[in-house]
Amino acid sequence: MDKYNIHGIFLGTGTSQGVPVIGCNCVVCNSSDPRDNRLRTSFFLDVEGVHIVIDAGCDFRQQMLRNHIVSLDALLITHEHKDHLAGLDDIRPFNFMHFTPLPIYAEHRVVEAIKREFAYVFVENPYPGSPMMNVQEITVQPFEFKGIKIQPLRVNHLKLPILGYRVGQFAYITDCSFIPEETMEMLDGVECLVINALRFEEHYSHFCVSQALEVINKVKPKQAYLTHCSHDIGFYEETSLILPENVFLAYDGLQIDLKK
Repeated sequence: MDKYNIHGIFLGTGTSQGVPVIGCNCVVCNSSDPRDNRLRTSFFLDVEGVHIVIDAGCDFRQQMLRNHIVSLDALLITHEHKDHLAGLDDIRPFNFMHFTPLPIYAEHRVVEAIKREFAYVFVENPYPGSPMMNVQEITVQPFEFKGIKIQPLRVNHLKLPILGYRVGQFAYITDCSFIPEETMEMLDGVECLVINALRFEEHYSHFCVSQALEVINKVKPKQAYLTHCSHDIGFYEETSLILPENVFLAYDGLQIDLKK
């Protein structure tokens, strides 16, 4: 695939409940280290000046504000679970700034979920001030947006087929518990891989740390980042010390840069 100049920001690195978890008194949920506080998983990409966000969960508004994101060209949605699309109503300021619907890319099943859950957007005469969505159906075939080639990546979230995304030398996979061999082949040449690692103990629908490291070892990126982490991942400071040299525990607000 083509290489691009890419600037990325981890907008959120937590599970569907975030960290701290409501009502939890564990040491991680009570940590004073801001790197142990995790909003729902999402990622911002600046690819040659084109601004793309992967997933718009419950914390979308807060993530845009605290990362000072004032320009957004498109959204890529991985799947229909609420922690990945519940924030779609908050695209409205971008509509108002740019006077245009926001392109949103997702596969057919997810598009149907968006239309169902945000039905007021798609009626014949939407309520004034409703978000404007230009929803585009995609498959696993590559597509282009503003000259940027985007390769959807088929992975499994337990039995649910969902999407990761590859853009140039960067790949992003979350909520994954299985990667088919044909998708592994699509990861060839990736220099930076972001992949989910819920906790150290195995889980039925997400990779644990050892499983994520196994994928990283096969892909052999120059650098890899673990995301979609629960409070069971432990303290950022301690867990970071036991990871391989090229693997990093992501945290909210972490920024990365890739050069072509």
